[in-house]
Amino acid sequence: MATELSVLRAAILIFLIFPSSLLFLSTAASKIWPVGRAERLSSQTLTPLESLLTGLQSAALRSFGQEGFDPKLYVDLPLKTPLAEAKAAFEALPQLSNGTIPSATLKDYIDKFYDAAGSDLLPYTPGDYKVEPDSFLPRVQSGDARAWALKIHALWLQLSRKVANDVLNNSDLHTLLPLTHPVIVPGSRFREVYYWDSYWIIRGLVVSKMFDTAKGIVQNLLSLVEAYGFVPNGARTYYTNRSQPPLLSEMVRVVYKSTSDLKFLKEAFHLLVREHRFWDSALHRVRIKDKKGQIHLLSRYSANWMEPRPESFTTDELIAQNLSEADRQSLYHEIASTAETGWDFSSRWMENTSTLSSLRTSLIVPVDLNAFLFQMATNIAYFARELGKEKSAKHFGDAAKARRLAVDSILWTSQAGQWLDFWIPSKNHTDESLRVSKELNHLGTEILLIWPKFSLSGKLYFTYYNFLRFRVIRIMSIILYCYCRESR
Repeated sequence: MATELSVLRAAILIFLIFPSSLLFLSTAASKIWPVGRAERLSSQTLTPLESLLTGLQSAALRSFGQEGFDPKLYVDLPLKTPLAEAKAAFEALPQLSNGTIPSATLKDYIDKFYDAAGSDLLPYTPGDYKVEPDSFLPRVQSGDARAWALKIHALWLQLSRKVANDVLNNSDLHTLLPLTHPVIVPGSRFREVYYWDSYWIIRGLVVSKMFDTAKGIVQNLLSLVEAYGFVPNGARTYYTNRSQPPLLSEMVRVVYKSTSDLKFLKEAFHLLVREHRFWDSALHRVRIKDKKGQIHLLSRYSANWMEPRPESFTTDELIAQNLSEADRQSLYHEIASTAETGWDFSSRWMENTSTLSSLRTSLIVPVDLNAFLFQMATNIAYFARELGKEKSAKHFGDAAKARRLAVDSILWTSQAGQWLDFWIPSKNHTDESLRVSKELNHLGTEILLIWPKFSLSGKLYFTYYNFLRFRVIRIMSIILYCYCRESR
């Protein structure tokens, strides 16, 4: 019961931290120039290793069955042998008359050619970990509360890892990306670093006085910006087709405030500018003219991907199985774009709130994403002033003002008294969508409620949101932070 209450409490805090999670969807502006599907950047495709592993994933589902099947397991397997050898052996495996590989044969093949998933991340004890940190939660006086908090603090030892040297020396044998500094993983089947999870981890590490570990995690993410131009969804090759909510600048700010490390800030600065450029690029940018004729630039989630996601290849294929080839590619893009939001999956992004195939994420201008980007520009302007870069400070200060004006002009709805997601009009909007919009016209504008739903009496209820997304480490970090705040 105590655990359930802790999880509930953490979930409630999430919604307090992110008030934009209670969003309506608005169509209030007058003219839009979205980046259309034909204008997208050329999408990525599977690497040779990912192609082999997704084929293995499909074969494993047919051979081992659905019960207990985890598609991600197979794309996390490190190779023991060169790729060409493992591929040739896989293609030579005998098949039954129905095209299925005998389960015992496939198991023997996996044991021979692959190491265990997660074996390329080694257990690690952070150098700055203390059983009871100095000045740990100083205002929490309850003995029971302190004992519980220290148990949570001790979980860092279970979740700390270091990337094995073989990942750097033989990267073609791994989907794991090489990272120089030790990492904190979410746990369970999530064996690698994730982008926006890292923000909550860093907040918890700062509470635990583990500043060096927190700095190392940020430096890992900065190295990914240097390699890819943005922070991928997670530290796997199959996550490099998309990002996640852009919180890197805020992570840098948290570490800088905790350490006053000007060298660290100087090294981070140009990479934060580069990440800002990624989110302001054609892939994500939307131009909208307001009713006064002023054009505003806002951003949306949009993955550089039009295939099934490798980590859920068989799942995505099943969702899209009854669609035409063109519609399948569009749906795969929307699924990956939804994964980029960090809200995978929520009916917030669906036109039909009970059908994943109705995802329209790339046609939505989200309030929270644009708030994060306002925060990013504000942070970069602050960092520029700290580093004496007055020209950059002015540039990003102006960018923050323009973003705020765009958010207020396009996403603010005075009748509802809040900022609302903007749905880009498309031919895919259904009669049902319009019907719901008209029913809610009592708010004074055409508004479509997607997630969460409110009845006209104001009663709140949630639909199709996967609370498991807030994994153990994020919940842990939030609870620790909550205790700090409550004890003041």
